[in-house]
Amino acid sequence: MKIESQIEKISSFQHLELLANQVVEGFISGMHKSPFHGFSAEFAEHKLYNVGESTKHIDWKLFAKTDRLYTKRFEEETNLRCHIIIDNSSSMHYPRLKRSQNFYENKIGFSVLASAVLMNLLKKQRDAVGLSVFSDKYEYYAPEKGSDRHHRMVLNTLEGLLAKPLVSKTTDTVSFLHQIAEKIHRRSMIILFTDMFQSSSDSLGQEALFNALQHLKYNKHKVVLFHVVDAKTELSFDFDNAPKKFVDVETGEEVAVFADNVKEQYEKEMQKYFKKLALSCSQNRIKYIPVSIDESFEKIMTTYLVEKQNFG
Repeated sequence: MKIESQIEKISSFQHLELLANQVVEGFISGMHKSPFHGFSAEFAEHKLYNVGESTKHIDWKLFAKTDRLYTKRFEEETNLRCHIIIDNSSSMHYPRLKRSQNFYENKIGFSVLASAVLMNLLKKQRDAVGLSVFSDKYEYYAPEKGSDRHHRMVLNTLEGLLAKPLVSKTTDTVSFLHQIAEKIHRRSMIILFTDMFQSSSDSLGQEALFNALQHLKYNKHKVVLFHVVDAKTELSFDFDNAPKKFVDVETGEEVAVFADNVKEQYEKEMQKYFKKLALSCSQNRIKYIPVSIDESFEKIMTTYLVEKQNFG
């Protein structure tokens, strides 16, 4: 079952938890077509068998059905600590939504729903989740916990991020990634949603950003970076050639240009930045996943499940 169709069925219902649950259930119902064939709907019963592990808990009945070796995973073995980080700067509230659009059709809405989807998976697996939100200040921090009350509190915080900020908020990713890294002491999976647009875009600013990402890796954390963009306009610069005024949503700076005059150079610079970012993440063993707001959430969930298997 297509996740997109699940979203369409309930697009008129804006409640975040229900929407996230519908996305996850749609994903689970289609898992027989995915690499995770053999997992239960709870995701807490089986894991792939690795050579060298004890054969004591191999599920031979499942092996007969799937021709793949899985071991039974017990509840105390599944507990994972996951900390979600969301960039809530003004650029993440792009593009401006029309009345007819769903909240998840801009970058912050996509990131909020993706986070709620991951929280739904974590809850099914009885794992602990924490949340950090930053912009030009450290807006919110909640440590990793697994209780229903904590889950509800974090969901309420996520819902609050959907409101358009009354004032422009710049991005101070570097400072706050360092602060967050210092707060997370126990080994965790860290998942970051950001558009990677910085107030300082020169080489020194980029180097500082890469150092901050590397800091997240200390204490043997697993780091997954979801680079959230609107591919149509932020990568392809897909505008008609009528004269347009472009406004920096964080600084208010304006520039008037014909899109066709800068399109080629703009796209070249963006591709260069993406490649550099991907290379830096690869060198630091950070999982880098560029994702556009018009994509399904299947990439988010599949990445999470693969990285959880590799976390160990």
